[in-house]
Amino acid sequence: DVLYLHYLAIDYPQSLFLKMIVVLQFMAFCLALVSTVFLIVATWTDCWMVNADDDWEVSQKCRGLWWECVTNTQDGIRTCDQYETILAEHPLKIVLTRALMITADILASFALIILVLGLDFIKLLKEEPNIKLRICYFAGFIFGLGGIPGMIGSVWYAVDVYVERATFVLKNVYLGMHYEFGWSCWLAMAGSTGCFLSSIVLTCCLYIFRGESIYQYGRTAAGKKYAMDSRV
Repeated sequence: DVLYLHYLAIDYPQSLFLKMIVVLQFMAFCLALVSTVFLIVATWTDCWMVNADDDWEVSQKCRGLWWECVTNTQDGIRTCDQYETILAEHPLKIVLTRALMITADILASFALIILVLGLDFIKLLKEEPNIKLRICYFAGFIFGLGGIPGMIGSVWYAVDVYVERATFVLKNVYLGMHYEFGWSCWLAMAGSTGCFLSSIVLTCCLYIFRGESIYQYGRTAAGKKYAMDSRV
């Protein structure tokens, strides 16, 4: 009986590792969901560039990837002008950022759907833990890929805004206002960073704990069998 209780106690580390895996998956899912929403919202909102004039400015001007909006700071009236057709000639900054952000949106959304199938608390493929683990790894890999174009597009857009501003200053060109990158650009950076973090959790962290749990599970199964045989 003492020997049986000794090997039965091995269950506790294994149970702890399994709980940690579920916690990591839940954290990764929440982070991935928020990051995907951030990327999609950033792509389709209009404040990638915002005017940064003094307090005497009576309107706030925002430029997005698809349209430009002006908001009167006194009465709050907001008007938007959509850019010309997507086939028209646009600055490289807008065209490249559009392509990168749409790519990031597609990859992050696809990875999020895959991740749902690999979560341990989802009944689908419940009897195939190894397959669900590989699904999580694959989802983490796709999230890492999705974060790359999102980060490149948002950072490159922000740098280009300041380079354009610095160029006008060096050439002593005053256009009546100057721009800095707005909250949509910040949102894209946050979403891309979240994709990278989700990828790390789903690949590196999950692999460490999964490896320990498999080792503990194998040792527990052998111990239980030996304990039952010894009781007989």
